[in-house]
Amino acid sequence: MRSLLADGRAKPEDIAIAAASPADYDDYIAALSREASIPIHFVQGVRAVATPEGQTAASLADVLVNGISQAPVRRLLRGLKGTGRIAELSPDWERVLPTDAPLSTVQRWKQAFSSVDPSVWPDGIDRSDVILEMLDLLEKGCAGAHEAGERLLPKLSLKLWRLALEDGPPEALPVTLAHLRIADGLEPASHPVWCSAVSLAASPRPFVRLLALNAGRWPRRIPEDRLIPDHIIPIEDLEPLPLADADRRDFATIIASSAEASVSFSRRDVEGRLLGRSPLVGDFEQIYLSYGRIPGHAASEPDRLIARPTEFRATPTAQSGLAAWRDWSKPRISAHDGLVRARHPRLEKVFQQPLSATSLRLLLRDPIRFVWRYALGWRQPEEADEPFSLDPQGFGVLVHETLQVAVSAFESAGGFAAAGPDVIATAIEDAVLVTACRWEAGQPVPPPLIWRNAVDLTRRIARTALTRHLESLPKQTSWTEIPFGTADGHGRSGLPWDPSRPVEIPGTGITIQGQIDRLDLSGDNRRARVIDYKTGRPNRNMADVVVKGGTELQRCLYAFAVRTLLGSRVEVEAALLYPRAAEGEQALFPLKDTRTALDKLASAIACARHSLENGLALPGIDSQDAYNDYSFALPASPGYLARKRPAADRQLGDATRIWEAP
Repeated sequence: MRSLLADGRAKPEDIAIAAASPADYDDYIAALSREASIPIHFVQGVRAVATPEGQTAASLADVLVNGISQAPVRRLLRGLKGTGRIAELSPDWERVLPTDAPLSTVQRWKQAFSSVDPSVWPDGIDRSDVILEMLDLLEKGCAGAHEAGERLLPKLSLKLWRLALEDGPPEALPVTLAHLRIADGLEPASHPVWCSAVSLAASPRPFVRLLALNAGRWPRRIPEDRLIPDHIIPIEDLEPLPLADADRRDFATIIASSAEASVSFSRRDVEGRLLGRSPLVGDFEQIYLSYGRIPGHAASEPDRLIARPTEFRATPTAQSGLAAWRDWSKPRISAHDGLVRARHPRLEKVFQQPLSATSLRLLLRDPIRFVWRYALGWRQPEEADEPFSLDPQGFGVLVHETLQVAVSAFESAGGFAAAGPDVIATAIEDAVLVTACRWEAGQPVPPPLIWRNAVDLTRRIARTALTRHLESLPKQTSWTEIPFGTADGHGRSGLPWDPSRPVEIPGTGITIQGQIDRLDLSGDNRRARVIDYKTGRPNRNMADVVVKGGTELQRCLYAFAVRTLLGSRVEVEAALLYPRAAEGEQALFPLKDTRTALDKLASAIACARHSLENGLALPGIDSQDAYNDYSFALPASPGYLARKRPAADRQLGDATRIWEAP
């Protein structure tokens, strides 16, 4: 189209684009019109949902049909800006909401607003009543569609809303709104037109483009009438002009009346199946158009660069992309596989900060992911909607947050050691309610039934963890959820050490921080027991586990932290405790030789740090993990890791020995 106008061969009113059924190609034609900066007249009218008014109506339908989760409600409020009481909201009111929470019920919206101080709102005025009033109306769902449209939508959107409700029930609003069409306001006599083939045959134009001439789609076939089969009344008697014959006649009319016509067909459908071309194409000369072809007339900057390969090849983006593509296909390790500058400032900054057991696990088992997360600050995108279930890691966080909230109640009651069974039960019950409300208001949670089951299981595990009988130490004192290596100390008092005191792993130059699930200390401070709770179920060989290839670090690191903070004379026992262990099954797994385990772990951490500081940020053994949340950053080729891992392991050298440790 642009080439016809640029060459002066055609005027806008001489050009037409057509298809047998244009509805499927509206978005394509609209994008073509925007990209070429040439307005195109839609003979059948533009889709209503392509206009701002139609989008507002569609947003309301989405909320009524699918529920009042945060993202659709925000989208709706942006469309309703300036109408009714919504006009009272400041444009940046959304900053008061937690971005990760779906807020799928009015109650959860109320919880989110109740935790927001009025001073945080724009202008310092709490406008939550405006939003909650609207949500009470929207929560009625499709039953309140008429009332919601009349009270919320502006005039033009309301007109479309009423038309859609006349075409079908409220439950079908997303469909009926999508089929509504309105005039585009363009004069057909002075613009290129987009229409169906039958419309073009009635008003031919000199320059024509026909789309989607695929076999089985045009000419259209007539299926046998199910009420009156062909053997009762022949189809020729019911349809004097069959669809296929009409399509052939329209095609012949269009071709005969045009000065220049081009036709196109798809090679594959949306599922990748091969498609044939329509028999109407006949003896037309077939020209294969590649996606990477050089365009005759550039409609955008990318088109211009593609039209000049030499110029594009000189850009840094093209050079880097081509080099990465070539390096990924070779077995050797390159800068595109994780080689970085030795002693990189970002890595130096990371190692100056205290590290947790989770970060050390990544350092040992997947250096490239350690760099992405801690040196570059990449984070996995959060789920926008409610997840179907709570993953094991999320459930573990829920249990530990519940225990931490319960600990604050013990502090006011004289500490964990002085707490009786009734105090523990009450504290856990209150902690579960507080934590569940915090999660519901701040992040996506599963559907109600699954969420209630997760909360009930959290309650049972927390109670078992805090009330499980362990052999008492002489004049024992106990603490739970004890921080170490952190400056703030979580506001705790009465701890056996200063939580801000640094804890450095010998020979590594790395300080650690964390939170010990439970610590039992004898009255003479000579014996200590460190307990790390595990919310999963124990494996059969847990008794033989030491560091489990670098995946089980808390038990060893926490024991070292206790010895460092309480003095070298203290005898520390470190153990894993599985509250979900079956009755009669071993649930407590102590570490047999803490000192030897720490020495091996410190050596592995020092080796891993040395390797990374020398620039070897390479994929490790955990890069192939099915639950690797950074796999999107790796090349999509399924053979990439298989091709690179042998060379990466050779370069990592001694840093890989920890992967085989028991």
